[in-house]
Amino acid sequence: MTTVTQNQVVVEIEDKQDNLLRLPYFVSVEQLNADDVLHLLQRAQYFKNGGEVPALSRPIFCTNMFFENSTRTHTSFEVAERRLGLTVIPFDPSHSSVNKGENLYDTELTMASLGIELSVIRHPENAYYNEIIHPKEGQHLQMGLVNAGDGSGQHPSQSMLDMMTIYNEFGHFDGLKIMIVGDLTNSRVARSNMEILNTLGAEVYFSGPEYWYDAEEFSKYGTYVKNIDDEIPELDVLMLLRVQHERHNGAEAKTEQLFDAKDYNAAYGLNQRRYDMLKDDAIIMHPGPINRGVEWDGDLVEAPKSRYAVQMHNGVFVRMAMIEAVLRGRKLGGLE
Repeated sequence: MTTVTQNQVVVEIEDKQDNLLRLPYFVSVEQLNADDVLHLLQRAQYFKNGGEVPALSRPIFCTNMFFENSTRTHTSFEVAERRLGLTVIPFDPSHSSVNKGENLYDTELTMASLGIELSVIRHPENAYYNEIIHPKEGQHLQMGLVNAGDGSGQHPSQSMLDMMTIYNEFGHFDGLKIMIVGDLTNSRVARSNMEILNTLGAEVYFSGPEYWYDAEEFSKYGTYVKNIDDEIPELDVLMLLRVQHERHNGAEAKTEQLFDAKDYNAAYGLNQRRYDMLKDDAIIMHPGPINRGVEWDGDLVEAPKSRYAVQMHNGVFVRMAMIEAVLRGRKLGGLE
């Protein structure tokens, strides 16, 4: 057992082999129970503390297939893979056969045939991964998969790095008051986090424009607050979301016409007044990228209560733990 102090909170890290998570794929937080999450966070903390990386018995080839733009997640996964000793094969969707009409399954079949055994995929389609993890009759694809974000569906690695950041800060989740603010309907981060925070015992609140709040979906996981100032003084965690203009099309086009950046910032943005209303030990989080001056006033992004950079740093180690869980679940490279 290793004892680690994180911002005056003592976190006990158990380095037990039987606590290691093993999964055939990692596509959704719905795969995890509370114990799974804590074991994953413990393993991520072990890596963060400089713990020994498991030795692979043979080379493992992986690829990162990002069909949406990404800086943090894409780079973080690649750093995690290289730290684990994987061989990363570049993939550029703009120069791939996808542009000739090849579907995702056939692209993955190609990769598997070339010896790649693990794919990290971000895709604009919700639940794209089902055709890979549940092949049809007559299909024989064998591929380890980590979901790096599917449309507005799930973002398990962002959720796990958020949980690590909260756990490092408070040492627990039970009873913490956490508000998720912003473009809720279009946020895979909001969906993953509201589900796992409920599993872990936190009290979840939502806020943001009502046209981005679906009561039927979100009310099962938390309480909608129209005026965020009513709750800010009681919060432990204020979690801001990016306004996702690129998803405001089709049925969402009207919301883009209604949106005004200054009005949004006044109603929901993190400014100095709201910053000062937060408890001294409260923290502010954001999955990035930040629209400065919209969700968050730019001069507060690196303020003492901000954990934005910490989240990104933790992401490398969480993703190492997630990838390792799939390697062990598929018994790749001699890991079990």
